[in-house]
Amino acid sequence: MAGCTLILFFLLTCAGLPLCSSDPNDEACLTHLSQSLKDPYKNLQNWTKSIFSNACNGFTSYLPGATCNNGRIYKLSLTNLSLQGSISPYLSNCTNLQSLDLSSNALTGSIPADLQYLVNLAVLNLSANRLAGEIPPQLTLCAYLNVIDLHDNLLTGQIPQQLGLLVRLSAFDVSNNKLSGPIPASLGNRSGNLPKFNASSFEGNKDLYGYPLPPMKGKGLSVLAIVGIGLGSGFASLVISFTGVCIWLKVTEHKMALDQEGKISQLMPDY
Repeated sequence: MAGCTLILFFLLTCAGLPLCSSDPNDEACLTHLSQSLKDPYKNLQNWTKSIFSNACNGFTSYLPGATCNNGRIYKLSLTNLSLQGSISPYLSNCTNLQSLDLSSNALTGSIPADLQYLVNLAVLNLSANRLAGEIPPQLTLCAYLNVIDLHDNLLTGQIPQQLGLLVRLSAFDVSNNKLSGPIPASLGNRSGNLPKFNASSFEGNKDLYGYPLPPMKGKGLSVLAIVGIGLGSGFASLVISFTGVCIWLKVTEHKMALDQEGKISQLMPDY
């Protein structure tokens, strides 16, 4: 009887405390993320080591900005908190994560390629930060991605063609960055029943071109200038040639007139 009482007490204790549902992977994920972030306005003051080790209890979260599912963190939403610092590659330890939203902060550095290990990730929103570097093509390994929102950053390089392989992708926005090169046809001109992305998903990148963006004005002017120079040169050559022909004809005509006059004078009898 005493043994049953102890077991019942243990179960009731676990039901009331998060201690029974801690996950070491989530703990490492949260610890390193907290260390990589700067929080000048103390919006994450409750993000402490003691909470990291017991962040979830079933569907209950003890961590602001985190949502739990079956004792694991499956959603992180830290938006518009004036956070600085960088995105920790150890986020990949939160292997049950399905949604990551760090938008509208002041994060710098690059997008970690290690995010590829978040194989359950469906939503990635890192927009409105100061992230630089290239978009990691490894994101293609997150096969469940529905949303990739990276607008208003400082990203450079080309858009990885591999991202077009994400058949679940229904929202894609890389506008207002510093991207360059052609828009992959697998994203700009998707075929079949795949969701289409319009120009607003790509605009604001000075050196990015291709459908669905309109033709680049600078390149159009360059082509027109080249054509104009060619036409101008051709017209000038034509004028010079025409003038030369006219002069030649005039000289020839004058010479023939003189020759004809000489011949006529020779034929005239002397009186």
